[in-house]
Amino acid sequence: MSPFEHGEVFVLDDGGEVDLDLGNYERFLDVKLTRDNNITTGKIYQFVLDKERRGDYLGKTVQVVPHITDAIQEWIERVAMIPVDGKEGPADVCVIELGGTIGDIESMPFIEALGQFSYRVGAGNFCLIHVSLVPVLNVVGEQKTKPTQHSVRGLRGMGLTPNILACRSTTALDNNVKEKLSQFCHVSAEDIITLYDVPNIWHIPLLLRDQKAHEAIIKVLNLTGTAKEPSLKEWTTRAEICDRLHEPVRIAIVGKYTGLSDSYLSVLKALLHASVACRKKLLVDWVPASDLEDMTEIEKIDAYKAAWKLLKSADGVLVPGGFGDRGVQGKILAAKYARENRIPFLGICLGMQIAVIEFAQSVLGLKDANSTEFDPNTRNPCIIFMPEGSKTHMGGTMRLGSRRTYFQIMDCKSMKLYGNRGFIDERHRHRYEVNPDMVARLENAGLSFTGKDETGRRMEIIEVPEHPYYIGVQFHPEFKSRPGNPSALFLGLIAAACQQLDAVLQGFESREKVNCEIGNCLSNKKVYQNGYATKTANIITDAIYSYCNGVHS
Repeated sequence: MSPFEHGEVFVLDDGGEVDLDLGNYERFLDVKLTRDNNITTGKIYQFVLDKERRGDYLGKTVQVVPHITDAIQEWIERVAMIPVDGKEGPADVCVIELGGTIGDIESMPFIEALGQFSYRVGAGNFCLIHVSLVPVLNVVGEQKTKPTQHSVRGLRGMGLTPNILACRSTTALDNNVKEKLSQFCHVSAEDIITLYDVPNIWHIPLLLRDQKAHEAIIKVLNLTGTAKEPSLKEWTTRAEICDRLHEPVRIAIVGKYTGLSDSYLSVLKALLHASVACRKKLLVDWVPASDLEDMTEIEKIDAYKAAWKLLKSADGVLVPGGFGDRGVQGKILAAKYARENRIPFLGICLGMQIAVIEFAQSVLGLKDANSTEFDPNTRNPCIIFMPEGSKTHMGGTMRLGSRRTYFQIMDCKSMKLYGNRGFIDERHRHRYEVNPDMVARLENAGLSFTGKDETGRRMEIIEVPEHPYYIGVQFHPEFKSRPGNPSALFLGLIAAACQQLDAVLQGFESREKVNCEIGNCLSNKKVYQNGYATKTANIITDAIYSYCNGVHS
């Protein structure tokens, strides 16, 4: 999937590469999904083809209906029985998201399958919530219902009738608009929910509660008497705290796909989780890596100056993952600037490899040090292709999923941030690694490899010990960050950018288990901002985050 078209590829514990929507579900629900929770057209057709090759259809003509539609229903029913919340037994309710727009060719077999499924399981076992847009004409402020009317008509024409309408709009729906939708869409007015713009995403559950969305779902599924009223004290607290964040922390993200923020969605969310834990309002400056390069200075001087101005004004620098050689030199320059000017730095996946290359070039004096991904003939390959990788098949051949990293140095920052554990499990997605033959030279020059895999030959974490915060990791810590439990390394980056890192590390070293009303506190001791005892720095890990420039999940 192109990052510019679909956003990031989210990686699951089992190595599944899935759409970013599953990342949203994991973050919001704090569950661990599997690759089977992601149903695609390709998976379904491959499933049917495999059955046909085995002779399961006994020579019958294999068609979209019933074989593809049956396979979709079989997949849903099978996966719905698998618990994902750590509890035993199947869930009471399974949520199925059918993405896309009514009329899309790609979704037609799925719509037909769900139409058959709803008829087969019967009323009381299937609740269809149709999400639709109600645009507002800015000139006159009128809410237009025609898009929703047409989408419901198309949906009903395909055999599905919505029980509830969830209408997305900039403002709350007027009562007369609800009545009009009810009349034309055959949905009762009390079952039409309006989701309008709010200051931060944590207000949405409160909107749903106030409009009794839960009661509408309970009524359709006949769960009256078994379901409980939603307990939203925690959500209310989150919404209120998010609205009160004012002190900024500015982070520069130096990447290739900065034109679409969804390309780094999990990175952005992990930064938000950490910034709110530090009671700071996150400001993200998107810096196109190629704009930092010397060639841009010649060709686009204004873009070059703007990129460097953003980088130099940042409190911290983050270089995320990526593939290909475009912008690599700019990322190297960003890593060098952060290292030499003692700016807090976090490199993820390619970002860590970039940091190693820059260190070899600048400190070891190996001017041609590079990755074989970008220069196969380099005489000083700092980064090499993993031996077990495939050079002929690109798809699904990377080192994927949850892998274990063992800490090598007991007093390093990364180990302290992870609570002084001996090992951690984080998710990976890469096919290149640090050249183990160069590790000794890099270590002798001052680069510390604080985390390695179980063999001791695959480098997982790097640090520059004398730097306030300069860490690179081969894995992707952003995929396991949660609102109530921020990623340790992102928390370290934000804390370092706010001059709170020492307090955070001291809290980890001396903390005792403290039960908090929301989540787990980092410490029950006083910590101080900027080294002064005149102002307390609130370090929390409750499930709160907000994006300063809009409404985000």
